[in-house]
Amino acid sequence: MEVAQVLHMNGGVGDASYANNSFVQQKVLCLTKPVREEAIRSLYCSTLPRSLAIADLGCSSGPNTLFVVSEVIKTVEKLCRELNHKSPEYKVFLNDLPGNDFNNIFKSLDSFKDKLCDEIGTGIGPCYFSGVPGSFYGRVFPNRSLHFVHSSYSLQWLSKVPEGVDNNKGNIYIGSTSPSNVVRAYYEQFQRDFSLFLKCRAEELVEGGRMVLTFLGRRSDDPSSKEGCYIWELLATALNDMVLQGIIKEEQLDTFNIPLYTPSPSEVKLEVLKERSFAINRLEVSEVNWNAFDDWNALDFESERSESLGDGEYKVAQAMRAVAEPMLVSHFGEAIIEEVFSRYQEILADRMSKEKTEIINVTILLTRKA
Repeated sequence: MEVAQVLHMNGGVGDASYANNSFVQQKVLCLTKPVREEAIRSLYCSTLPRSLAIADLGCSSGPNTLFVVSEVIKTVEKLCRELNHKSPEYKVFLNDLPGNDFNNIFKSLDSFKDKLCDEIGTGIGPCYFSGVPGSFYGRVFPNRSLHFVHSSYSLQWLSKVPEGVDNNKGNIYIGSTSPSNVVRAYYEQFQRDFSLFLKCRAEELVEGGRMVLTFLGRRSDDPSSKEGCYIWELLATALNDMVLQGIIKEEQLDTFNIPLYTPSPSEVKLEVLKERSFAINRLEVSEVNWNAFDDWNALDFESERSESLGDGEYKVAQAMRAVAEPMLVSHFGEAIIEEVFSRYQEILADRMSKEKTEIINVTILLTRKA
């Protein structure tokens, strides 16, 4: 699997698009808002930049893409009013792999700026937007050119499927039946990727620059615990059922593994300490239900919420489809997709009715050392 070519969310605005199936990601952004506010306030007050360079890595495409940018600008503008400062200019860099639907983002920028000005009310500093395609497991920006880096729900994706996982039979990721060498191969690939990510960002951030990263992760120190892999194990169950019925060839399934690793807080912390360029300001764990609508207050997203009651498994299946479909199509072809997700939805309905199903998030706030 050539990750850079197939690892992208479903584009457009259709029923299975990421734009219409990213409520979990939106809920996580809301949960982690206090960490970002702390980062931006401390950054601005300690550096007082006249030009603020913001990068969102793994920005994807949809309603969440500009959510953090909007939040950062609002926080800075509020600070400027409190301190009687002139607004800085904002340089916003939106990064993702080349397969991302950047056109959809660019089409929304004018309305985004108009809405932001209306919400703030007093005018804002000039905003300049750039799309930056490329893998963040390498250099993306010039030396010391960024003040704030944000990434949410992107760093659990690896640069490639680990080598040496050929014996991961019947699984598509780490599962309860995965051999120990498979678990080790996934962890070592995460270590290589995340340490390289930190090294590259250390070169691109100014001294005192801040970075807020949120991973799909786990609390447990066991990589094969249900916290980190259960939702993928159930997708593997659907694929295995199709193997038994002759719809998919067994060797096709046995050669399909996804480039993912859901780290624990201690695993994230260890790589930061080893790389040595960043101070850790905060390291937190949060959780969100598989069906994100279960978490919203009754007043939040009321219209969507009323429609969602009773079809939680459909929402979760669609959310997973928005993420996994390009990878599945690349390996198995398009013909199986409807069948896979129909079966997956049935499995989800059964599991979600019998047990609490949560996604664990690991968030870290870092400051670039002098």
